[in-house]
Amino acid sequence: MNPLQAASAHFTRRQFFGRSALGVGTAALASLLSRDALAAPARRAVPGLPDLPHFAPKAKRVIYLFQNGAPSHVDLFDYKPMLREWHGKQIPDEIAKGKRFSTMTGNQTARPVLAEITKFSQHGQSGAWVSDFLPKIAGIADDLCFVKSMHTEAVNHAPAITYFLTGSEMAGRPSLGAWLSYGLGSETEELPAFVVMTSRDKEASCGQIFYDFYWGSGFLPSKYQGVAFRGSGDPVLYLSNPPGLSREVRRGMLDDLAHLNEIKREDFGDPEIATRIAQYEMAYRMQASVPELTDFSQESEATLAMYGPEVRRQGSYAYNCLMARRLAERGVRFIQVMHAGWDQHRNLNSQLKIQCEDTDAPSAALIRDLKQRGLLDDTLVIWGGEFGRTPFLQGKIEEVKSWGRDHHPYAFTQFMAGGGVKAGFSHGATDDFGFSVVKDHVHVHDFQATVLHLLGLDHERLTYKFQGRNFRLTDVHGHVVKNILA
Repeated sequence: MNPLQAASAHFTRRQFFGRSALGVGTAALASLLSRDALAAPARRAVPGLPDLPHFAPKAKRVIYLFQNGAPSHVDLFDYKPMLREWHGKQIPDEIAKGKRFSTMTGNQTARPVLAEITKFSQHGQSGAWVSDFLPKIAGIADDLCFVKSMHTEAVNHAPAITYFLTGSEMAGRPSLGAWLSYGLGSETEELPAFVVMTSRDKEASCGQIFYDFYWGSGFLPSKYQGVAFRGSGDPVLYLSNPPGLSREVRRGMLDDLAHLNEIKREDFGDPEIATRIAQYEMAYRMQASVPELTDFSQESEATLAMYGPEVRRQGSYAYNCLMARRLAERGVRFIQVMHAGWDQHRNLNSQLKIQCEDTDAPSAALIRDLKQRGLLDDTLVIWGGEFGRTPFLQGKIEEVKSWGRDHHPYAFTQFMAGGGVKAGFSHGATDDFGFSVVKDHVHVHDFQATVLHLLGLDHERLTYKFQGRNFRLTDVHGHVVKNILA
């Protein structure tokens, strides 16, 4: 066999496509390899795509306070006196007939209306209706933009959460944070562009799982996926050097590894090799930035008290909210705080209040804290779940201790603050039962298009070619909700 034939025999399909691809910028990789990390200036930006943003953004970063399990809109934000009038009576057939629910009430023949278990009152100059279970959030009502006409198609938690965070009910698409990291890059080199923190109710009343694909990169290069900070111990595993290994020795090892990986990259053309190099470098820089990030000793007692008594407990929702503010002021692009515990099928009378007590003060404190530091104007804060809860009861009306509500995709509420949305404003409306949207519908894809718009991105133009076609976060749907833009 001649030399050309011999080389061809060992030329793999992966090598062919890798060498043909233009996915990795050699010049950018070379600058990464030659950089002296110890001398790198703090917070030097990591660029995204060269032609982005498409237009002047209102927001630079996002903090998404995702409330897993679906808060009950009719008990917290969407005040409906009709529920009390109809309490215990069968919800009208013209309202609920033919609608799809989860298996927990899908075959339930009796669907008695359940009145709100909280008390509502109006707050601020805007007159927003907020439950007395959320007094701190009520206190900042004039800073909030309530969207009361959200709706979705999914009726179970994991598909519905995946839909909100990736634009598809099926796992495998890039998450919202990954799209933003890919398109806009980061404002800092010292921390990841996309950070995720999770927490759950102390009573463990909700058995939901935090799946990695909620912050995955899908078909985007894996360097864009979210970095999950742990709730105990070191925030990120394997960040610390082994005993006896100095930072200088680690620097030399990384340089040698980078050169070896570069040789492999030239052989295979695999963009994931460049990701590996970038991840090693990020871990090295985080060795210096993370200890300072997680040190709350410079926070005032007034600030800590504002977030509530759980703020010092690593892994709590309060701790994660304060960490979100610290990450935002250090240049992190997308901060995803996920808290599970809102799935009150049989414990609405007991667990809803506990859940509100755990999340009310930290959520409001984060917005107040950003505002007083001058960060709220260019930080978009989002608070909401994957769907709402049914206006009718799951179970029997006489079994008061086990009152609950099922999943409800047809109408629910979320709120936003800062980042270019109207303050002290409510958008959309539902019918008298809080069952269906009757004014200014906002679908999941509309919500995603609006978030991208606030960051200066046209959701129809932020695309990535995969398997022969251009994909986008909003699939082939979505309209910007212009009425909520400041």
